[in-house]
Amino acid sequence: MTHRPRLVATDLDGTLLRSDGTVSARSVAVWNALPDNGIETVIVTARPPRWLHDLEHVVGPRGVALCGNGAFVYEVATRRMVATHCFDATVVTGIVADLRAALPGIVFAAERTSGPFLETRYPDPHRDADAERVVVAAVDRIAEEPVGKLLALAPGIPTEELLAAVEEVVGERGHLAYSGAFGLAEVNPVGVTKATALATWCADLGIGASDAWAFGDMPNDLPMLQWAGRGYAVANAHPDVLAVAGHRCPSNDEDGVAVTLEPLVKGLSLNH
Repeated sequence: MTHRPRLVATDLDGTLLRSDGTVSARSVAVWNALPDNGIETVIVTARPPRWLHDLEHVVGPRGVALCGNGAFVYEVATRRMVATHCFDATVVTGIVADLRAALPGIVFAAERTSGPFLETRYPDPHRDADAERVVVAAVDRIAEEPVGKLLALAPGIPTEELLAAVEEVVGERGHLAYSGAFGLAEVNPVGVTKATALATWCADLGIGASDAWAFGDMPNDLPMLQWAGRGYAVANAHPDVLAVAGHRCPSNDEDGVAVTLEPLVKGLSLNH
C-alpha cells in the first residue's frame, strides 16, 4: 500500500493547469477534497502573488500560496503578504550592473513586495490585473523596494545561451530558476527556491519531507521534487525533470495530478 502523504504540493503552469491555462473541474474537485481527507495542500509557483487571484478557488482552505519560486508567502483571499524573502539592495543592483555589462541588450523586470517593476524598455507580454500597481522606470530604481525575483530578457539571444550567461554572471549571488517562459531568466536570492519555501511551510505544520508529495514540470520544480518524499514529474515535463524525478504521472492535459491523487480521496463522485 502506498504511504499516504500528510501534505501535497503542486506547481501550477504545466502541472495542475492545462496547457491553455485552465484548471479542470476534476482537478479542482480532487484538490479541494484532500483536506477533508486529512491531507494538507499548498500551491508552490513561479507566479507572482497577483496571478493567484483568479485561482482563489484552487488554492486551498488555508488560502496561502508560495509564490515567486518561494520569494513570497501570500494569503490569496485577504490579499495579504505573509512573508517575503528578498535580495539585499546592493546585491541586486550589482547583479543588474554586471549583467548589463556582459549582455548590453538585456532588459530587466522585478517582482517586488508591492508589485511588479518594469524597466522602461522591458516588453511585458503578460496580462496584469493590477496594472495600476506596475512601476515603469529606469533600471536604477529597481531596488527602491525589496526585490524577491529578478527577471531578465535579452532579445535575440537563445534561451539556453541566455540562461548560461546569466548563471555565470550571477554566480553565488543568486539562484537561477527556469520556469519555462521562453527567453526569460529568473533569479531569486541565495537560498530561495521552491524547496526551501515548501520545507519551511511543512516545518511550521510539523510535517517532514517523507510525508510530503510534490508535482512539477520544469527545472525550477526540481529542488522541490527532490526534497519531497515523493516527487512526481508530469508526462509533459522538461527532459531534465523527467530524468531526475523519482515518479511520473500523466500529463497536465490528462489531469495527471488529479489522476494520481484520486485514490487518496474517499467518496468523491466524478464524471470523466
